Amino acid sequence: MDSNIDGPMIVRNPKEAPNFVASFASARRPDKILTDSFPRELVPSSGLLARRLIRPMPFVAALACFCVFAEWAQRPLPKKSDIDPPDSGNHSIRLSFSQSSILRGVAYARTDIGGAYKLNPSTDTWTPLLDFANDTTWAYWGVSAIATDPVQTSRLYLAVGGYTNSWDPNNGNILISTNYGASFTASPLPFKVGGNMPGRGKSSEWYKSYDLTQKRLTRNMNSPFQGERLVVDPNSNGILFFGAASGKGLWKSTNFGATWTQVTSFPSVGTYAPDPSDSSGYNSQLIGIAWVTFDSTSGTAGSATPRIFVGVANKGSTNIYVTTNGGTSWSAVPGQQTTYLPHKGVLSPSEKMLYVSYSDGAGPYDGTLGSVFKYNIATSVWTDITPATGSDLYFGFGGVAVDLQSPGTIMVAALNSWWPDGQIYRSTDSGATWSPLWNWQSYPTMNKFYTYSDSLAPWIGPNFVDGTPGDTQIGWMMEALVIDPFDSNHWLYGTGETIYGGHDLKKWDTTHNVSISSLADGIEETSVQGLISPPTGANLISALGDIQGFVHNSLTKPPVLADYWSNPKWSTTADLDFAGNVPNSIVRIGTGDSTQGKQVAISNDGGKTWSQDFGAADNVQGGKVAFSANADTVLWRTNGQGVMVSQFTSAFTAVNSLPATAAIASDKVNNSVFYGAATNSFYISTDGGKTFTKTASLGTSNVPVKIVVHPKVSGDVWVSTDTGLFHSTNSGTSFTAISGITQAWAIALGAPKTSTGYPAIFAAAKIGTVGYFRSDDMGVNWVQINDVAHGFGSASSNCISGDPRIYGRVYIGTNGRGIFYGDASGAAPPPTSTASSTTTSSRSSSTVSSTTRSSSTTTSRSSTTVSSTTTSSAPGATQSAFGQCGGQGWTGPTVCASGFKCVAQNDFYSQCVSS
Repeated sequence: MDSNIDGPMIVRNPKEAPNFVASFASARRPDKILTDSFPRELVPSSGLLARRLIRPMPFVAALACFCVFAEWAQRPLPKKSDIDPPDSGNHSIRLSFSQSSILRGVAYARTDIGGAYKLNPSTDTWTPLLDFANDTTWAYWGVSAIATDPVQTSRLYLAVGGYTNSWDPNNGNILISTNYGASFTASPLPFKVGGNMPGRGKSSEWYKSYDLTQKRLTRNMNSPFQGERLVVDPNSNGILFFGAASGKGLWKSTNFGATWTQVTSFPSVGTYAPDPSDSSGYNSQLIGIAWVTFDSTSGTAGSATPRIFVGVANKGSTNIYVTTNGGTSWSAVPGQQTTYLPHKGVLSPSEKMLYVSYSDGAGPYDGTLGSVFKYNIATSVWTDITPATGSDLYFGFGGVAVDLQSPGTIMVAALNSWWPDGQIYRSTDSGATWSPLWNWQSYPTMNKFYTYSDSLAPWIGPNFVDGTPGDTQIGWMMEALVIDPFDSNHWLYGTGETIYGGHDLKKWDTTHNVSISSLADGIEETSVQGLISPPTGANLISALGDIQGFVHNSLTKPPVLADYWSNPKWSTTADLDFAGNVPNSIVRIGTGDSTQGKQVAISNDGGKTWSQDFGAADNVQGGKVAFSANADTVLWRTNGQGVMVSQFTSAFTAVNSLPATAAIASDKVNNSVFYGAATNSFYISTDGGKTFTKTASLGTSNVPVKIVVHPKVSGDVWVSTDTGLFHSTNSGTSFTAISGITQAWAIALGAPKTSTGYPAIFAAAKIGTVGYFRSDDMGVNWVQINDVAHGFGSASSNCISGDPRIYGRVYIGTNGRGIFYGDASGAAPPPTSTASSTTTSSRSSSTVSSTTRSSSTTTSRSSTTVSSTTTSSAPGATQSAFGQCGGQGWTGPTVCASGFKCVAQNDFYSQCVSS
């Protein structure tokens, strides 16, 4: 990141990077469960989260993985941690095996909101490739397609972008790597790419590539190229094709992806949209081109492959086209079925066979009927090889895999078999006969032909074969399915929860029993909705999209099943808060409907057990929540139904004196006090949230984002807004604008640097540049704690929590990559600049000037010391309730209003508290 900060006061000292190696390592959730991204305030439709990436709140996701980062200093990540659980609910995993003999077992995975990953076959662990994505390039985490180069195997291509509707204003990009994903350059596209749109799983998952430099070992295998939207010509690898959505058609590059032109001869852009009436544009966008598959056997090395198949999202009309001249002209493949949408098109070169899976829905959630066909290229004959019929067919089909070592061995996955479990079929005779992964013995007894392990993700549980119908263990939303081209025993498949697979697949054909394990170690795709770090109990508790949340009792081990909230259980926890005086008391809110119970739950044991708050009304959900200091009152800013309050679990009542969109918080010391902020106004309640009074102005702010309150000092409040960061020491009677900060989002307070010092302040903010910062002196000086390798996606979508027990430790929850934590490592250098600040108040008062601590450090550029001017009451005046009444350098009133007394909170601050 650029160290030349434009602001007059806050700069990042380049010297701190090497010293502040906090341990930013990607805290990995052991076995990742992939879930989808959705906006923090989005109400799921039909009980399912519509993962949504929006610029102000880019990927809200659901995969909980902890990443440890050395205080995001400019250093490589030293380690990984297992804070996050593998996410469930994540669906969009796509997989690609390299078929190069020199890259045996290497695979790549793409996700819809969590970026892309590379598999280390020796350890079965995954390495993230796009953690550099920052506030500008956050949409890189939405990976619509991935392509490996079968000739120059170091080349990797990713089609990235968040949404094709209005949620994402940006056009997409093709990211190009020539070093196996170690770094990328971006090639911009003239249209949007929807990595998190419906139909995002319609292309094939795993890519196989062969290395022409090793052709004696691999070339004769005639690797299958299962179409993805983005593919590399196996015979002339400078040629790529990309199938776009939203009516943008088919595109081609002839210079390794550097530039793109539309293939105007291609006859269809796709006519199918899941719901043309959807006014949001999410389900009304055209799915477009589903996949592109080269027939590698039709060409010769060094020349463009002439025969290419393209699947298009059309129903009732031609949906698979073919060219025999490299794309100059196209025609419908004769004899094809047009009832369903073609999800996958996978070539088996040795058989000269194209295998196609179909579903009646675009995916990833839908699909109630479907079929599987094979097309004999030599004879132009289609054959229906659907493995289920009649009452056994109640789902569409998704992932398709072929075994290159054993021609005619194929596998296909049910896209969404919601009950009694997911299903995968295997054939060793090109689809003439099939064997399932489970079948009925006699209802309700199931025969399950596998062993099961969740040792890498124990929170999934149970760690044994679950034979109860309806306990979905095999998976759902199964678009990704692949067999290692060099090892017929090695297979992987992606689900809505994790990546499963094993290393004894051939036993399917002998003992008909295989080992299935969660194998997503290192993949994290969770949307984090909220984080708290109470002063007692677990250091971290998370609110997550799609998978509720966890009590994180360890940052180095994945959560276990007991850490996962189960009663009450709803898919997404929108927010949570702890009570300042009794921090083991926690409140959380969900985004479900009445079928999932009341969407408010209370815990009095640090999140181990929960009880529904029956004072909550049915079908009220989402938003933000604040818990009073003594844990008897819940203030709830709901999603769409205004602000409500409840004491002692009584019925929630409307709070009409606080705007419906207000940011809210509780005082952590005074049980009667709550705070709110809306547009440029701050509000306070002194009657337990029943009524609010407007106090001071927040300058020219339009959108207050977060209110954070000192854990031990009543009335010491910080507010982040779209125009900066504001601080009050008198319960919001007046605010000081922190100079140099032009925009701020998530903020948090953590343990102070010294035992008597002010808490460390953490902020996602724009201080010359957008990044993550820490201040140890109440906002006078700041140090940037993230580097170019750790951008953490969209700053406006993330949440932060400072650890009150460990100085320098901070937790960052991202919208797609789970949770990272950082620890300060080494001593920080002296501050590089000071700040000027201005104060706003709701009433007139005399003006007294004071000067802040000032310091300067010689650096490669000049630094400036600016005095800070505040406005306060004259010394002889009486201070109002909860206002400041003393402390080092204090020149304001020292006498408190009737009923209040001045109590020293620390050397720097005394406050008028109730006597």
